Formats: sequence, C-alpha cells, structure tokens
Amino acid sequence: MRRLTALAVLALGLSFASAQAADKNKTWTDPAQAAREDGDFKLQGEYTGNVGPNGGKVGAQVIALGNGQFRLVLYKGGLPGHGWDGKDKMSAEGRLEGSVVRFTQGDETLTLSGGQIRSSEDATGALKRIDRTSPTLGQKPPAGAVILFDGTKDALEKNWKKGARMTKDGLLEQGATSLPTFTNHHLHIEFRLPYKPGARGQGRGNSGIYVQGRHEIQMLDSFGLEGKHNECGGVYSVSDPAVNMCLPPLAWQTYDIEYTPARFGPDGKKAANARMTVRHNGVVVHDNLEIPKSHTTAAPNRADEKAPGPVYLQNHGNPVRYRNIWVVQKKSS
Repeated sequence: MRRLTALAVLALGLSFASAQAADKNKTWTDPAQAAREDGDFKLQGEYTGNVGPNGGKVGAQVIALGNGQFRLVLYKGGLPGHGWDGKDKMSAEGRLEGSVVRFTQGDETLTLSGGQIRSSEDATGALKRIDRTSPTLGQKPPAGAVILFDGTKDALEKNWKKGARMTKDGLLEQGATSLPTFTNHHLHIEFRLPYKPGARGQGRGNSGIYVQGRHEIQMLDSFGLEGKHNECGGVYSVSDPAVNMCLPPLAWQTYDIEYTPARFGPDGKKAANARMTVRHNGVVVHDNLEIPKSHTTAAPNRADEKAPGPVYLQNHGNPVRYRNIWVVQKKSS
C-alpha cells in the first residue's frame, strides 16, 4: 500500500527542536526594504493547493525565524479562516540551502522553491504562494463617521493627544490616545506589524488597541501561532480568537470592532457587562463577547466603565503602524 505523505494526511504529533534565534532586535517597517535586505522575507508567507491521491486541499504558512531558518505549518482543508477544519495541522522546522528551503520529516522532504511547496514523495500537486488581503482593507468611512486618522497632519493634531506621532509617509505610530471619546460604537482600523524574524513571543511586533481605553485587543506578529488571548486577535486576559487570522508581518491587516459598553442601572450598579464583536481581516474572531471587566495594565487607566473612553494604541516598544482609523458612534441601546 502506498504510504501517504505529510501533505496528504497532515499526521499530528510531530516534534522538532526550536531554531536558533537570530538577532532579535533586527527590525524592518517597510516591505520593499525588507525584500531588498533580507532574502528570507520573500520566502515567508501563505501557500495553498490540492495535493495527495484524492486531491485534498491543504494550506501552509511559512514563518521566517532569521538566518535562513523557517517554520512550516500545514493546515488540512486550507488556510485559517479559508477552509481549515480547525483541527488537523502539523509543523516542521526548515533551513535555506542555496535557493531552496528544506523541511524534513522522516524519509519525506518538503521543499520550498520558486513560490511552491512540494513533497519528495508525492508529485500529484504543489502548494502555491498567495497573498491574502482583508475584504475591509481601504474601506471608506460612512457619512457621519468620526475620521480619527487619514494620514494628514490636520487629523493628527485635531484628534490625538499631544505626543502622538506620524511617519513621513503618513502613518500613525504606536503610543497614541484619541481626543474624542466614545460609548456605543463601530471602529475600523488598519495596522501593519513589523518584520522581526529574530524576535520571539511578545517581542515580535507587539502593540494593542484599547477600546474605550479599557479593553485590549492584542496586535502582535502571531503569524502561524496557536491563536491565544495574548496573540493577535485575542482580547487580552479574556478570550482567545476563534481562529488565528494574523497575516504575515508587513502585510496590512484590519480590525472591525462593534462595541457595546457596560450598562448601569439607576442605582449606579452594573446591570450588564460590555460586549464586543471583532472581525480580524474580515473574519469574526469574537462574536458578541462579554467583557467581565476593564483591562487596565497600560495607560490610560480607565477602570471606571461608566464614562466614555478614547481609542488608545499601545506603545510596547515595537514600531507598529496604523492608518484609515474611523469610528461610527451609535445610539445607546
């Protein structure tokens, strides 16, 4: 009987030694510069295709770890949010040899070359590179929206507290607090995480958006990770995202957030907790999630849930960039 390959069946339970970390401080904020200066950048990304004897769909994410080292994550059914069954996946470590990245598992070698991933034991198909974009990327604010940031100096000075900074190419930098405050609202924001292949964990492009300055939705280069509350799309200390929708670093990503604040009775006591629905790159990762309390580990401290609050973009020491930020204030229910 023919032995099925890893691409075909995605056998679970593999264990590989972690790659030796590269320079954790090496950082790129511009994709064109990263492509010129670091060859690994052009190999990282997402791949998908039909492989195996039955032509099954498989998705792959290739994560650059620095110095020609990579991690490969394979997903049965397709990529996260676009076909993956939510259960079956496998991972492997690989290394660049010449112009080819080789991932080895037992007698089988998976090779990445020329924008395709192939198996040494299965010539029935290949995974081809794709570049996904959020369906809400570049979405224009509706009539009546508060346009917090549109790339202009006027918007920066009008809508953000002193200390907010903008890059020369019109992007908002981390560590900014909005002057307008909000109650029941819809928020759209686009963000770009830096490329830090040598960094690991919370050091890899860390920031977060605090809705009302109270509840943090994490921003972090979590491409290919498990999808935890302290990773991209997670509501910090409250809930993991339903699926990890983080795109590769330096790709523009979106959050679309529907927020309902906590409700208080005539006696001043809380009658209902805050709730939010979060779409990460167009996919619902939190559906009407109940938020039991404020998360106030970083300024501004907004423990009092009764008052309206600002949009706060955390400065965690990483150069995260933002654009096209707008809010639609809704009537209180």
